[in-house]
Amino acid sequence: MPKTLTQSVTFKNQKASALYSMYLDSKQHAMITGGAAAKISAKEGAAFSAHGGYCFGKNLQLVKDRLIVQSWRGSDWAEDEMDSTFILSFEQKGKDAVINMVHANVPDQHAAGIKTGWTDYYWKPWKEYLRNL
Repeated sequence: MPKTLTQSVTFKNQKASALYSMYLDSKQHAMITGGAAAKISAKEGAAFSAHGGYCFGKNLQLVKDRLIVQSWRGSDWAEDEMDSTFILSFEQKGKDAVINMVHANVPDQHAAGIKTGWTDYYWKPWKEYLRNL
């Protein structure tokens, strides 16, 4: 049974609009994930890939500085497994930015690894990158 993963991450002293832009820029996306290759753009309908091609999909909906909705799948997923839906919403809370993530329809056998992967390969390196700016 596919799983839905949810996470909320606070980035201290950051602008939500800057985080949105970083995620949708290939060069910055690679930098915030520790240097893993990424090809992504801020265009609805555009294909993307990240982490050297491990994950890929398409931008389904973009609301500037507020919302990213993507179809998403891992390269190790079986062909008959449906694409998942990945949603990031960005909000400003005072001086801090919050990213709320919903990752729906993640195949059961991949859910635990993907859940920890978001923290290990995105949130932690992203915060580290921002600390070193």
